Amino acid sequence: MTSCALEGGCPSDYVAVSISILSIFLLVVKWTLPYIIHKVPRPNGSSFWLVAIQVMASFNLLLSIVMSFNFVKFKRHWWRSCYIWAVWIEGPLGFGLLLSCRIVQAFQLYYIFVKRRMPPIRSHIFLPLILLPWTIGSGVIHMKKPLNYHCHMGSQWIIPVICLHASYVVALVGFTRALHHIEFRFSEVKDLWRGILVATSCIGIWVVSYVLNEIHEDIAWLQVVSRFMLLFATSILVLAFFSLSISQPLVSLISLRKKDPQKCDTMSSALGVLDSGLLLQGEQTQPISPNEPLDKLLLNRRFRQSFMEFADSCLAGESVHFYDDVQQLDKIPLNDPTRRIYMARHIIETYIVSGATMEVNISHRSRQEILATLDLAQPTLFQNAVNELMLLMKMNLAKDYWSSTSFLKLREQVAMRTVSRESEQVNGWNFSPRLSSVHCADDPFHEEHSPSSSECRNHDLDMK
Repeated sequence: MTSCALEGGCPSDYVAVSISILSIFLLVVKWTLPYIIHKVPRPNGSSFWLVAIQVMASFNLLLSIVMSFNFVKFKRHWWRSCYIWAVWIEGPLGFGLLLSCRIVQAFQLYYIFVKRRMPPIRSHIFLPLILLPWTIGSGVIHMKKPLNYHCHMGSQWIIPVICLHASYVVALVGFTRALHHIEFRFSEVKDLWRGILVATSCIGIWVVSYVLNEIHEDIAWLQVVSRFMLLFATSILVLAFFSLSISQPLVSLISLRKKDPQKCDTMSSALGVLDSGLLLQGEQTQPISPNEPLDKLLLNRRFRQSFMEFADSCLAGESVHFYDDVQQLDKIPLNDPTRRIYMARHIIETYIVSGATMEVNISHRSRQEILATLDLAQPTLFQNAVNELMLLMKMNLAKDYWSSTSFLKLREQVAMRTVSRESEQVNGWNFSPRLSSVHCADDPFHEEHSPSSSECRNHDLDMK
């Protein structure tokens, strides 16, 4: 017990390492499941990479604890230096990076839902700025070299390190409190508070473990138990800290709906937009004429679906998809700014920002007007972009659509539904000789009105 307590390799150490490996596996599965199972398209930009960086930071944090606390018995090499694992990997690339990513996410939510505009600084610039104190602190510790052989530092260093950890938790609490009055449709605020609780618990466990290992180095079993609890608790807390809803609310909702994820495969359906994706009865049989203006025809849901399928086959469907999402945005009432902001942010991240998955071809001026808007909930936010794309669709896609098989198929479907609807109307009425104008459903007794029965009733009236 004494030898493994100092050099590592106790049975409990290997159990803790196995638990940490399992937690990393579950974390990766939780992150990649929506993209593998539900075939959700991978988004570009910070909404994806911030989550990916959190997964990497979680792995670094667990690995640094394993290496710096001697969980596995290795020969002493330069790459096992305490300043590599306990200072750099555990600090700026582990716990510090994990908290910095969450602060960036909270900062984005604050500007989007409270200020109602896009953040003034990009996440790939803001994240290194937030991480700068960790980098400076690690550099100072590396130069002063206060760590001993067991990667423990003196008491004069522990207070500044704890203050650095606590300051990031306080910053996260400040952003979260500024969001408490927003009625989020997903679990963003809940996940932020859970992250604060997890981070605080990590700091508390780390302090207790440090005190036990520093003060009672001569007690072998206490060294082993405190080391095991540190890695075990960190493995659990890393899983609890992970969240998809803050950056990717639609992906998190799809991953939660295991039975029928297709019911929320679009942001409009996830937000509960009325008639989202449904066809009105009049649209099913409404004739489609090439002489009608394209903007009027696109109001017909069936035509828009057919036109979208044709545009996708030509690898130019982003304009029609953008128009369809803007139509769904217009259905959200103006007195519901939170849902409008959700939908506007989804449209911006999908179609407007540079490098988006379905970036539309609009002018630089229109793009900057959208990105620099002071109110994401305003009703005319995408109007200029819609006008530009409508002109492009009229000049390119519309001319080819009328001679395509997609239009022929749509025309046949409309004709068949028209005939079917007329036959249903004919079969639904009772054309008897005496009561041809009475619908069969209006007869409470559902009896056949034959001429003989009518004569009997006339004879009874004569007798009376």
